Order: sequence, then structure tokens, then C-alpha cells
Amino acid sequence: MVNAVRVHNYGDPSVLVWEKVDVGAPGVGQVRIKHLAVGLNYIDTYHRSGLYPLETLPAILGLEAAGEIIAVGPEVDGLSIGDRVAYTDQLGAYAEERLVEADRLVKIPDGIDVLTAAAMMLQGLTVHYLLKKTFQVGPQTTLLFHAAAGGVGLIACQWAKYLGATIIGTVSSDEKGEIAKAHGCTHVINTKRDDFVARVKDITDGHGCDVVYDGIGKDTFPASLDCLKTFGLWVTFGNASGPIKAFDIGLLGKKGSLFATRPSLFHHIASREDLTCSAADLFDVVAKGIVKISVNQNYPLRDAAKAHADLEARATTGSTVLLP
Repeated sequence: MVNAVRVHNYGDPSVLVWEKVDVGAPGVGQVRIKHLAVGLNYIDTYHRSGLYPLETLPAILGLEAAGEIIAVGPEVDGLSIGDRVAYTDQLGAYAEERLVEADRLVKIPDGIDVLTAAAMMLQGLTVHYLLKKTFQVGPQTTLLFHAAAGGVGLIACQWAKYLGATIIGTVSSDEKGEIAKAHGCTHVINTKRDDFVARVKDITDGHGCDVVYDGIGKDTFPASLDCLKTFGLWVTFGNASGPIKAFDIGLLGKKGSLFATRPSLFHHIASREDLTCSAADLFDVVAKGIVKISVNQNYPLRDAAKAHADLEARATTGSTVLLP
């Protein structure tokens, strides 16, 4: 038996329970991992609250972690006991040990520590598909990124700067604005003080942005559409302030023949080839120092409820890991 954080019912952070679970031996195509660090992501709060319902309850939360292989099942090639590995799309990461499908793992390259690996997979691969697949960001791109001082935001600012883009980021405090600037954000807007639509129009001389990346949801819609130039793209990829209850597609025509999309990381890494290619690209920019993963908070795994509360209160910056 090992310890894990489970939910038996949906609700606020208090529903997270630290308890014993049985793991068992790895089956065909599986390995058993001892977790060394577990990534905390906003999607974890959606699973906990029931916004994104889980298939069954009780359930162990968490979608990403890094650790060491301690047992290998039959028909597993290329992985051995002692290998350092990471993953990002296998629910059940909030545990000291677990079984994982071997084909969803990537080896952690030398030079990248396990805390960084645990914090970078979901957020870093999200940025990869946002900047390189959903919209091809380059030197001619002016983009707006909401929550620029968050885990995804800080990675996006650095990567977009490397790609040559002009980056406008929204933040909720001047302190977070300084953090975003330090990570490559060209312009910051404190939404507690300024109207972000007016500031975007001022910064862009009234032209608007090519693309808006919106992981906030309810609080930034439909205002985000007003930040786009004609034929611009609105990318909604999260619901930090709550889901958008209704979407009138006619708004896209009224506001400039706009495009809108709601992509998901898990479709972008569904195949083994897509997963390994995307992860290699991410590992490359991190290893070269182009993107630095800011692990600004860590909590004991048993204190996951406190971590969730702080995340939802926007009391964190950068990435957060839970330590088993």
C-alpha cells in the first residue's frame, strides 16, 4: 500500500483526502513508477470540482509527474528499472507510486532535474501546441496572453519572445507584471487597475492583436474578442474564472470575421509520435536555456488541498509541484 490523494465526491479543496491505496504489479505494457515530484495544474481543480467530470469516483487526481521506474511489466521495450521518466496525460499522479502505460512516458534528458520535468510537461506541451500548432507565432505576430505570470504564461512569454513575437500579457498585480516582464513579456496590463481592451488598443495603435490566448474564461469573455484585429484568432484553452456559459457564434462576424478555437493538449499528443516529437521540442528549448521553468512553489503531496486553494486564489506564480 502507498499513500495517495483521492476525491470521493466533487467539491472545494476539502474533498481531497490523503489515504492508502493498493498499486499492484505492472501488467502488459506497463511500468510501476515511484514519483519524485507531481505537477499541479488548473485542470486538477476542474476534476476536483466536477467541472470536468471523471469517469468514476473515488479517483486519484493529477495528470503529470516525474519519477523513477521501479518495476517493468511484460512487452515493454526501451525502458528499464532506474530510468527517470515523466508523463502528462495519465490521471492518477497524486500518489507516491503508480502504474503507467509505458508508451505514454518520455525519458527525462540528462541536465533536467525531476522537479523541472514534473512542472514542465503539461504546461510546456500546452505552450508548444498554442504557439506552434494552433497559431504559427513568429516575428510578425502580436499576441495577447491572459494570466502571463502563471505557469503556462511564463513559459509562453519566453518561448514567444524567442520566436520574435510582440507579447502583451495580462496580470492581476504589479508584482506579477514584473515577473512577466522578466520572462520576456513586452507589455503588461494590470487588470485590477486597467481596462485590458482599452490598453490593447492603445498598445497596438488601434489595430488589435493577431491572436488572443485565453485560459481565464468567464471573466475575459467576450472582451477578448475586442482585442483582435480583423480575421484574428481567439484561442480559449481554460476556465480559471469559470466556464463560458453561452457562445453566440454571430459575435465573430460582428467583431471582424474572427476565428475561434477550443483546442486540447490531449488531442495534440494522442499518438506516440506526436508525444515524443513535442516533448523533444520542449526539452530542447529548456536544455538550451531558451525557456526556464519557474518552479516557484512546492507543497507536500499530503497538502494538496492547500495547494489547490492557493492556486484558485491566484496566490501562486509560475509552476507548482507536489512532493510525495
